Amino acid sequence: MSDQLTPDSAGRIIVFGAKQIRRTFIDGEWFFSIVDIIAALTDSDAPSKYWTAMKRREEKATGFQLSTICRQLKLTSADGKTYKTEAVNIEAAFRVIQSIPSPKAEPFKRWLAQVGYERVQEIENPELAQQRMRELYKQKGYPDDWVEKRVRGIAVRYELTGEWQKRGIQDQRDFAILTGEISKATFGLTPDDYKKLKGLKRENLRDHMTDLELIFTMLGEAATTEIARNKDAQGLLKNKQAAQEGGTVAGDARRQLEAKSGRKVITRDNYLTDKPKPKLQPKSE
Repeated sequence: MSDQLTPDSAGRIIVFGAKQIRRTFIDGEWFFSIVDIIAALTDSDAPSKYWTAMKRREEKATGFQLSTICRQLKLTSADGKTYKTEAVNIEAAFRVIQSIPSPKAEPFKRWLAQVGYERVQEIENPELAQQRMRELYKQKGYPDDWVEKRVRGIAVRYELTGEWQKRGIQDQRDFAILTGEISKATFGLTPDDYKKLKGLKRENLRDHMTDLELIFTMLGEAATTEIARNKDAQGLLKNKQAAQEGGTVAGDARRQLEAKSGRKVITRDNYLTDKPKPKLQPKSE
């Protein structure tokens, strides 16, 4: 059995040997399906029953309830439907795997240990995180110049969200509202509409933007940071106004470029070339 684990193109599945382990990204970290982990690391043909028995065995042996480190998350099943499934983050997955008495668990343990070690390295030296990010994008087939823009865009976004936090924005919903205002003013599309234009579902929109789309996204967010800082915007209402103004700076620049070049910046083009693109147009400007 191979000990190689690789994500699919959308990053939702990990392939372990011949098995697939579903995962989802929530609250800044990956969560993995427990029954899929068990199916991959044991010979059980009933992983759900194995998991139930394992929880009872662990509680009896150590007094620890494995369910306390799990979350009920919606994951897509083999029938294409979405169901609530017990899932664990990397730390909890390692704890669960410790309770699986199977030699097949050893490669997975080594992989989790490597992931944990790399994370510690990145905390000690943040530059390593950027280096690994660049390598990951390159492995997915992105060209070097696109990767540099994407990495720079992440830094611009990080600066903006940090500025928002200083100005009283804490709720994730408010972050989404402000991001939507920048996007509407820059492109005439909300992020959700933009994803529909490109034929995306759960994928990260910015990972499927063209070079120019990334550039104008950065411009809108950098302008918003500067405006919010200079006007000392406080609270959602004032920062919403700053977001609209920052996005307008980028939107005006985009329209000027389109007028001079004769080509639209907003495009259905993305890195998912195998999916048809729906006919959705930007809002009239």
